[in-house]
Amino acid sequence: MRSLPDPAESRAVLVGVSRYSALEPLPAVANNLPALADVLTDPTSWNLPAGHCRVVAEPEAQRDMLDPVKEAADHARDTLLVYFAGHGLLDGRGELFFGLPLSVQGHSYTGVTYQALREIVTDCAAQRLVIILDCCMSGRALGLMGGEHLLADQAEIDGSYLLAAAPENGRALAPPGETYTAFTGELLHILQHGITGQHRQLDLNTVYQRLRSELAAKGRPTPQKRDRNTAGRLVLAHNRAYRPAPASSRAAAGETAWPDPDEFHTPLAFLEALAEARELTGLTIPALSERADPPVAPATISRLLNRTTLPATWKTTGSYLTACGLHPEQITEWQAAWQRLRAQERQPSTPQPAPLRSPAQTWRSRLPGRRRKSP
Repeated sequence: MRSLPDPAESRAVLVGVSRYSALEPLPAVANNLPALADVLTDPTSWNLPAGHCRVVAEPEAQRDMLDPVKEAADHARDTLLVYFAGHGLLDGRGELFFGLPLSVQGHSYTGVTYQALREIVTDCAAQRLVIILDCCMSGRALGLMGGEHLLADQAEIDGSYLLAAAPENGRALAPPGETYTAFTGELLHILQHGITGQHRQLDLNTVYQRLRSELAAKGRPTPQKRDRNTAGRLVLAHNRAYRPAPASSRAAAGETAWPDPDEFHTPLAFLEALAEARELTGLTIPALSERADPPVAPATISRLLNRTTLPATWKTTGSYLTACGLHPEQITEWQAAWQRLRAQERQPSTPQPAPLRSPAQTWRSRLPGRRRKSP
């Protein structure tokens, strides 16, 4: 089982420009932002605290867009997500920049270059980085993420994932009369309704594959992606269409595939796994109470499954897992995960500002195999 990024240690910045003076307006973009923020902060989705999901609508100048991203990058320790919707434009050298309200095609100084955004996000301390671009020419960013020499020097970051709404030279679509842009509308539908037949949680690769198939079926631009290492396994949201298989089907298939304690990276992941274990058994809480050894009252099991922090002692949890049918060796692994996360939970959770670095101590110097040359 893979867990959602820790909401307390993650940040999201959602940027959108719908009004332009010299370019076609994109009214649907104004609807994208609050809808996406609602999904990311919903308890049944990512459950980001409202203060950790910053909406930046109609930024007029470069700093209006980039300062919130820099602030989020300074505080994110688990995952940083940056989303942009608006016009994607090309400068005289064919490089991508994001259109601001007063932007002019061909003049990157009137907007925000992708290079400027990338320099901020790739220098943050977050373990994982997600960039979602809903704009024309967004596929150009794929080349910037993975060009032949840029790959080693600028983008080899474990856990980075770039999702682009359109191919390198393609146009994103904002259909007239529709509430959202084509790409973000489909993304919202997936996050709000889930995907039938998929796992309890939706990772980025699963979302990407559904986006491609649904948009292609509608004759709309197909998204592109670029990911590093295991970034595609990053969970983006709970799957609202998830339904556990009937107990009879699981029995016929053999051994139950219990959640893996090695994947419990946060206390929330552990608590969610307890609930998933009960779903996998197909048993009611009273039935589990009767199977527990030593005995556990139904009300105690119910309180365990509705906790928001880890239990202070192990006894009830161990009895509950025994009732679910886990083997003693598996329960020992769960207990080790509980001990590890209890220690983590007791540590102060207030994000600390990123340490100041000298200009030489940038992300380039932290890349594997790179050494600064002697002066």
